[in-house]
Amino acid sequence: MNPGDVDLQQLMQQAQQMQEQLMSAQAELATAEVVGQAGNGLVHVRMTAAGEVQAVKIDPQVVDASDVETLQDLIVGALHDASRAAQELQAEKMGPLASGLGGMPGLPGA
Repeated sequence: MNPGDVDLQQLMQQAQQMQEQLMSAQAELATAEVVGQAGNGLVHVRMTAAGEVQAVKIDPQVVDASDVETLQDLIVGALHDASRAAQELQAEKMGPLASGLGGMPGLPGA
């Protein structure tokens, strides 16, 4: 083999390992839960890191029939907070895998 040639078998093994790690990380993200909150904890949203909302908890003191807009804003804020936490967890779990692709010989960025 000449210097600079790609060992196809090694490349395939690395790709298989990366695929297994990716599938494992995706399965972990599907079940890992994050919590977002708004209004100093008056509204909590629990969701999976994959983005599936599991539960919403609303403190009764924030429920006011004459001010539904505030409750709506708090729910949206808690959803955004949970989504941010999910994205951070995704980056933590998937980031090393994505950067690993650039280190594989024969691929751009290697």
